[in-house]
Amino acid sequence: MLRSLWSGASGMIAQQTHLDVISNDLANVNTSGFKKLRADFQDLIYQINREPGAPVEPDSMVPDGIQVGLGVKVVGTTRMFMQGSLQTTDNPTDVAITGEGFFQVTMPDGTIAYTRDSNWKIDANGQIVTHDGYLMDPGAVIPEGATDFTVSPTGAMTVRVAGDMEPEEIGQIELARFINPAGLRSMGRNLFIETAASGAPIVGNPGDEGFGMLEQRALEMSNVQVVEEMVEMIVAQRAYEANSKTITTADEFLRIANNLRR
Repeated sequence: MLRSLWSGASGMIAQQTHLDVISNDLANVNTSGFKKLRADFQDLIYQINREPGAPVEPDSMVPDGIQVGLGVKVVGTTRMFMQGSLQTTDNPTDVAITGEGFFQVTMPDGTIAYTRDSNWKIDANGQIVTHDGYLMDPGAVIPEGATDFTVSPTGAMTVRVAGDMEPEEIGQIELARFINPAGLRSMGRNLFIETAASGAPIVGNPGDEGFGMLEQRALEMSNVQVVEEMVEMIVAQRAYEANSKTITTADEFLRIANNLRR
């Protein structure tokens, strides 16, 4: 009886986390480069009242045993790195990745973070930075008065300087990829950092083997599908209701037992 109370409670707690994940996905449906999360579940330990395969007679055994589970827990939230759709813009500093890879960003403490956010800015010094002012790595400086900032599909950055007939190359964008990108740690601000689970970054130019290409004047939008998230929300709600019903039913069983008389 008490097992069903606690199993139902574990199910409700797990579905609360499930809804938290769905809510975060929906909140970031318009966040550039955002990658959706998925809640993964795992059953808890079992009470074994009779072992499967326990001998009954010399020539026979119990076929299946008696095993009663004790509920569920959220075992992880997996980041889904499917490609988001591209939105064309007129901004030359909007540079999206089509395929695998992350832009590299230098943090204030000198460490490197990684992002799929393709919405870059230019600061007062002509440096290419994120919304928070963190520098792209490797960096580039756009000379004062330069025009026609161009990024090739393979990451070469060029500008036109007054008086020069040919474009001037000012830098090369490099990408990083990981054996297990789902192991990256989310920092917020559209940034990730490496962990032991993600493995060390593999750095290369766009278009190299295993790396995606770049698309200038485009933003990679969130890969959240609103319809899918709404269905997941309905599933989470119904599962929450079902688990609450098991608690109510177990409580009714206890009430009946408490009211027994000789």
